[in-house]
Amino acid sequence: MSRTVDEHAEDRPRIVIHDPTLRDGHHAVRHRLDAEQLRGYAAAADAAGVPVVEVGHGNGLGASSLQVGRARLRDEEMLAVVREALPNSRMGVFMLPGWGTGDDLRRAVRHGADVVRVAAHCTEADVAERHLDLLGEAGVEAQGVLLMSHMAEPGRLAEQCAALVSYGARAVGIFDSSGHYLPDDVTERITAITAAVDVPVIFHAHNNLGMAVANSVAAATAGATIVDACARGFGAGAGNTQLEVVVPVLERMGFATGIDLYALLDAGDLAERTLMPAPPTISSESIVSGLAGVFSGFKNRVLDASRRAGVDPRDVFFELGRRQVVAGQEDLIVDVVTELRSDTTLRARDDGGRGAARS
Repeated sequence: MSRTVDEHAEDRPRIVIHDPTLRDGHHAVRHRLDAEQLRGYAAAADAAGVPVVEVGHGNGLGASSLQVGRARLRDEEMLAVVREALPNSRMGVFMLPGWGTGDDLRRAVRHGADVVRVAAHCTEADVAERHLDLLGEAGVEAQGVLLMSHMAEPGRLAEQCAALVSYGARAVGIFDSSGHYLPDDVTERITAITAAVDVPVIFHAHNNLGMAVANSVAAATAGATIVDACARGFGAGAGNTQLEVVVPVLERMGFATGIDLYALLDAGDLAERTLMPAPPTISSESIVSGLAGVFSGFKNRVLDASRRAGVDPRDVFFELGRRQVVAGQEDLIVDVVTELRSDTTLRARDDGGRGAARS
């Protein structure tokens, strides 16, 4: 990957890197990034030529709350700080209807958001219709993304993405919100989506099973032209696709990203020093979360509730997966933990009773 402008870049397929370090990464630090942290990383990403830098609460616009965590800064403060630090890169935001509202979108546009993603559960694209229509009137790039996409078959995802395009999305795609996919899963889904729409296709990976870079490469090979990646993989649970790895890998494969390698590596080093206590790791709980197909952003809440109740968090993840719990249903974590604790207590009493009878 050359540090200089590649004269042959126009002959290579283009991949647009969308960097949600300052949004998805918020999950890893309980949404507590401050203005200096946001400004510093945004400036470094801009200097590297990262095309889109996304910012906000981990769950998106309007999501700062007791239920999913209070952010240190209000949405408007985050947007103002990052906008100022991006003289070249576009600023992106994320909104999940139910957390965010039309007013949140309008404020984001007023604060200079260039790319606005409206998210929906993988089978509920219609909830994004009104918001995508609003963004079309605002003149920004509206994108539609489907969360927890492993819960739907490729054909269904393609239909839902086509619906998002009909609502006004100028790019559509899927999030592997639980880090559940293997490369063949991604290839099958991206192939189906690209055949169904005539707009750019997005892929966003999580690393619960250690497959985020491989899955992102599979997406690009299958026709995705927008790939999400975070510095050091900074994101929910086991983290996201590692930005400073996937970019040179894509370049080596013959894709053009337009990103400066040394400046990108510098941005990754800065992120590790200033944004995170440590880079994300694939813990035992993250592996189980990926296998069970549970939203990566649940990790801290599951661990907290499990430790307080004295239950195995791995059991909690598998039960949440069995119930197909999705983001926005965080209250069910406590219900599952309580039920598992009751079952454990009952089993212990039964075992104790049988032991007494045998003695």
